[in-house]
Amino acid sequence: MHAIIYSRVSTEKDTQSTSLKRQTEELIEFAKKSNINVVKIIKEKQSGYEVEREGIFDMLEAFQRKQANLLLIQDETRLGRGNAKIALLHQIAKLEVDIYSLSQGGKLELSEGDSMVLQIVSIVEEYQRKLHNAKIKRGMKKAVQNGYNPADNLTNQHLAKGRERKEFPIDEVVRLKGNKLTFQEIASILKGMGYEVSKATIHRRYQEYIMLEKNKKNKLQ
Repeated sequence: MHAIIYSRVSTEKDTQSTSLKRQTEELIEFAKKSNINVVKIIKEKQSGYEVEREGIFDMLEAFQRKQANLLLIQDETRLGRGNAKIALLHQIAKLEVDIYSLSQGGKLELSEGDSMVLQIVSIVEEYQRKLHNAKIKRGMKKAVQNGYNPADNLTNQHLAKGRERKEFPIDEVVRLKGNKLTFQEIASILKGMGYEVSKATIHRRYQEYIMLEKNKKNKLQ
């Protein structure tokens, strides 16, 4: 496992600085004993009620880049307090990152109350996403009914070889992907528009498009 150590205290007081140092040293020792590879150590002196912390931004960015898949903290209050803690726990869970707590000697076990709040947040977010996707799908259907032909925007047709290449609007795929939709969701939307295409085909064509765009940019540089 590749881990990030996150230590935090709330003030600049000397006693807190000592606590910050102790937190970090204990977490490093825990990682060594657990045979965990530490790729980054983040130390902050800032209130746990604040979400906008440079250390938090650095941590989330590293997880997004898949530089680590584990977070090591002394206890959940070091990550944050109040709503800030819930928001961060939710974001870290979405990134599929495990959290180990030194105080619990292993994987962080949340309280019943925190677990319930996170479940509610996840459910609300899922319904918001479904509503957003449904609105996009409805809009595309109306556009098609009004004469819009997404196939007019097809690109990369020259890449077709062998069997007949399935046609669908790659520009729409790129736009929907930019709206954070999954390839499965995009496939569902395209199906509603009359394009019978699998998520694997959409993914492959999307990668082709991205590669072509990169090559174009490299030639212009």
